[in-house]
Amino acid sequence: MNKPIGVIDSGVGGLTVVHELMRQLPREKLIYLGDTLRCPYGPRTAKEIIRFTWEMVDFLLTKDIKMLVVACNTATAYTLEELQKKLTIPVVGVIQPGARAAIKSTLNNHIGIIGTEGTIRSNAYSNALSMLKPDLYTISLACPTFVPIVEKGILSGSLAERTVEHALLPLKKFDEMDTLILGCTHYPLLKEVIQQVVGPEITLISSSEETARETSTILQINQLLNDETESFYHQFYTTGDVASFTSLTKRIFNSSIDNLKSVAIEKAVI
Repeated sequence: MNKPIGVIDSGVGGLTVVHELMRQLPREKLIYLGDTLRCPYGPRTAKEIIRFTWEMVDFLLTKDIKMLVVACNTATAYTLEELQKKLTIPVVGVIQPGARAAIKSTLNNHIGIIGTEGTIRSNAYSNALSMLKPDLYTISLACPTFVPIVEKGILSGSLAERTVEHALLPLKKFDEMDTLILGCTHYPLLKEVIQQVVGPEITLISSSEETARETSTILQINQLLNDETESFYHQFYTTGDVASFTSLTKRIFNSSIDNLKSVAIEKAVI
């Protein structure tokens, strides 16, 4: 089916998922919307997160998408179940794939989880992990300082190192941890710095690869894979500044993207 896959995120972090989708599903057209204007979602209330997510979804539904990927852990935690119930197209989030990847990785059942305040507050990862494997030991830590520096393009250097080191100090007590879930799609952009801080013996889990694999499986099961060979362009939308979005996409894709537009999606609150 030659319809696009829609991908939403609170900002640029979901582009790590898009990059993996492009790699695993090269024949699929993608439409991405990053709500950079209202990023980060982590400190927001549940009501705000749900409203913002639906505004992104409503925009993408006008593009006649065949599937929705919620490439934001906070949005996944608060809206995935509702989206799956109300939409007539398949919907995939990033939490279950990430949890499964962590369970495959750990050798001693000690898993750390870092994410936004909203994701950690929801207990979405710890619940997903315990449902899959009840005998796990987990520690969850909110890292609210990570998304702002990523959105500013500060992905390395002394400021990034100091920010990550200070935020991850509480993990030092969890010394048996062998696996750490990067529970926000912005965090893989800080992966090198995070790895440096936690040490090479800790396996970092990004849900991007697993989410792309799950997307591929669902498309196949529902007979939605694109079987046409005509050329196409991916579309990228941001609710914020185009220039800053573009500079970050260059770091993720190692090239610039041409088909990028700024859009307004916020609806009046009565």
